[in-house]
Amino acid sequence: MEKKGLYLPVVEEFYSLQGEGFHTGKAAWFVRVGGCEVGCSFCDEMRTWNAARFPMVDVDEIVARAAQKPAKAVVVTGGEPMLYNMGPLCAGMHAHGIQCYLETSGSEPLSGEWDWICLSPKYGAPPRPEILAKADELKVIIGCEEDFAWAEENSRKVGNRCLLLLQPDWNRCNVIMNRLVNYVLENPKWRVSLQSHKYMQIL
Repeated sequence: MEKKGLYLPVVEEFYSLQGEGFHTGKAAWFVRVGGCEVGCSFCDEMRTWNAARFPMVDVDEIVARAAQKPAKAVVVTGGEPMLYNMGPLCAGMHAHGIQCYLETSGSEPLSGEWDWICLSPKYGAPPRPEILAKADELKVIIGCEEDFAWAEENSRKVGNRCLLLLQPDWNRCNVIMNRLVNYVLENPKWRVSLQSHKYMQIL
């Protein structure tokens, strides 16, 4: 049943505003799934890494809760959602007129039909070519000078319509922010993304 995507290890579900990237400020139902094999040092959701810690939840129940909210959008994040078959979840959401937004590192095969794919590539597990090709937004976390080269490397692999965003590592904002701002001024194909939900003190 797990491989069929009928049940997912859910860390949490909540109704809030998208805090990062292109959809910043939009209301959405958030589904955070457990399990990740990338292991980024700057991850602010390390608790999600071990999927065995979290209960398997019926996808129909997730859809039913999302359908009760005013916003017709769901953000699926993690962990790494692509460790699971997301076809049933996306199909259920779309049947209720709910748009599906994905947050992924791109390290696993793509499943599900998505209205928006936010790709945030990580060094330890580079994104797969098929996800680079389909990404609507490339969001690269910047914590040090070397991260700009990683951002540029991935920007050359995404499609022409893909939005390019640089987001400061929250724990290094004071160190990297001035450099990031100047980089975008010098390279205006990029935009700055901020974790606005942390400033708003919301989930």
